[in-house]
Amino acid sequence: MNIMIVDDSRTIRNFLKNILQESGYNVCSAEDGLDALEKLKMFDPNIIITDLNMPRMGGLELVKKLRSGPKTQYLPILFLTTEGGPEVRKKGRESGATGWLLKPFNAERLLETIERVLP
Repeated sequence: MNIMIVDDSRTIRNFLKNILQESGYNVCSAEDGLDALEKLKMFDPNIIITDLNMPRMGGLELVKKLRSGPKTQYLPILFLTTEGGPEVRKKGRESGATGWLLKPFNAERLLETIERVLP
């Protein structure tokens, strides 16, 4: 199973990568939405985990772009962010996000959420 991580924080990317690789996933990480779109040309994820607020292209715009592409139209996409208010979550759902995880999080919760949304 392949997972793409999209987050502008190198610390978060490395933390997620370690958890996911230890659990047997292949991981590709990107620093923002534009980087993710570029890497998707070479990496075929089963799920994408993205931050909401990032430079150049944030998570909402990334999800909207992914939902418009035939290859990523139905791909599970999770937001992993510090923002959990109802308005932000509504925007996430409207953009096409599959689910939401709040930072801080623990490895067990992350892995449970991934298993729940994977086909």
